[in-house]
Amino acid sequence: MKIICIGRNYTDHISELKNEKPEAPVIFLKPDTSILLKKQPFFIPDFSEEVHYEVEVLIKIKRVGKHIQEKFAHKYYDEVGLGIDFTARDLQQKLKEKGLPWEKAKAFDGAAVVGEKWLTKDSIADINMLNFSLEKNGETVQKGNTALMLWKIDELIAYISQFFTLKIGDIIFTGTPAGVGKVAVNDRLTGFIEEQQIFSIQTK
Repeated sequence: MKIICIGRNYTDHISELKNEKPEAPVIFLKPDTSILLKKQPFFIPDFSEEVHYEVEVLIKIKRVGKHIQEKFAHKYYDEVGLGIDFTARDLQQKLKEKGLPWEKAKAFDGAAVVGEKWLTKDSIADINMLNFSLEKNGETVQKGNTALMLWKIDELIAYISQFFTLKIGDIIFTGTPAGVGKVAVNDRLTGFIEEQQIFSIQTK
């Protein structure tokens, strides 16, 4: 399986990081070794002084597809989840300044939180009007709604499949809203879709 991530999919987050609004979805990959193991804490890596949380809605692919038309994209997933795209922001900035790839800042071990709880698409009233949020130590630090995505889920699936064959079990991270911030040792990060808790992890 592979993890396909979308960057700069919320205008407020683009502004927050002073990035340019892209003309097409920004895609990057994380290896399966970046997935934080179940019931394990997130260990802040010693190569960064500024690791940020980024909460994101996740989509799990259920069938193989290539060059998927947007009108058929809904047939390729049944489950919606939530996760965190951890980013070594200081390292990412150095890489961006040199025009280098982001992998060391985005794809390190443990950098992808995939919530254990998945919601069926049928249980969601409108996938394009979905509230989600992240709490840090009991305080809400990020709030988003999929209605604010620059590219909606079906558009993302169609676009991604032009470049990568989607396979069963692949996970798409759909982008993060504003409110990203630094994590510290002993933080508790808890993610919600609507009112349902999807994950809760500790940092070390």
